[in-house]
Amino acid sequence: MAFDLTNRVRPALVGFEPYDPAFTPCEVNLSANENTHPMPAVVRKAIDQALTATPLNRYPDPLANDLRDVLAARHGVTRGNIMVGNGGDEILFNLFFTFGGSGRTLVTCPPDFSEYANFAKMCEMPIVNVWRHSEDFSLDVEALIAAGKDAAMVVVTSPNNPTGNLVDHAVIQRLLDETDALILVDEAYVEFAAEGTSVVDWIADNPRLMVLRTLSKAFSCAGLRCGYLVADPSIVDMLSAIRQIYSVDVLAQAAAIAAVTERDAFAPVVADIVAERERLSLHLGNIKRLEQWPSEANFILVRVPNASRVRQRLRDEYSILVRDFSYAPGLANCLRITVGTRQENDLLVDALRDLVKEEA
Repeated sequence: MAFDLTNRVRPALVGFEPYDPAFTPCEVNLSANENTHPMPAVVRKAIDQALTATPLNRYPDPLANDLRDVLAARHGVTRGNIMVGNGGDEILFNLFFTFGGSGRTLVTCPPDFSEYANFAKMCEMPIVNVWRHSEDFSLDVEALIAAGKDAAMVVVTSPNNPTGNLVDHAVIQRLLDETDALILVDEAYVEFAAEGTSVVDWIADNPRLMVLRTLSKAFSCAGLRCGYLVADPSIVDMLSAIRQIYSVDVLAQAAAIAAVTERDAFAPVVADIVAERERLSLHLGNIKRLEQWPSEANFILVRVPNASRVRQRLRDEYSILVRDFSYAPGLANCLRITVGTRQENDLLVDALRDLVKEEA
């Protein structure tokens, strides 16, 4: 008889399954919103030198203070405003674990990053969903403000994943003015948006505001698993007290310091991704029966007939991998396409043009 653990597991965790992004090795991977462009040579060299010089026989600094200093200098804040984590995911979980729990509500605006809901459930934090408008995925602002008045925390994503649109600064200001909740703005993709999109400069005057950033996207470091929070020192201190020790290893810290120090080298890469996003969008717009939404991130959300079938055929017949969101509420027949290189985008457009015609 199989050993049944069901009645031994915390009730809030029953039914969870391992994270599965449905990855399949393909020649063109446009499924995970990674930076598909080559890392600048000067950055790669700096990272290689940093890794070679890093001893492995000692534990890492548990708070990653040298990296915090580099990030603080980038944003014009102090070390006390920065919390580094094993990707943005660890920070999200720690936020919900620390400030959530029974009776402390989280407000989210789906369709958005699915891990918000997953982590909140793990932490037994009630969730109120303020659904985006079905046609353009804009926020229902009045409903969001109303929900925020009874919430412990509100999460808004700008640019939003998987829809690509921004949150108006006026909405964030209203959340700060008209609610007492902690406000988290997830800016994982903000480097691909227009200058002035970020609200990280608001931190000094708004102690309830938190901004989440990552090195996984614009900085080409998805494999490092390194993200960080910019927030009031009181929030950072509390998170530092409950975090898993040594969660950011010595190699990740060393590589991240090198990447952030050489951040100016990424500007042409980001500019090229933005240009490719606009060019890709233009070509997608010429495909009949394909609907797309404007994006300020490094991906584009599209709707096509029989999206799951199209995704499967892209993978099997063209060796191109994109992300299927058809299963998600509000995203019927939607695929999310990471902006690739010029050659990758051209291959994708040619394949989609044929498949959408065949599947319509």
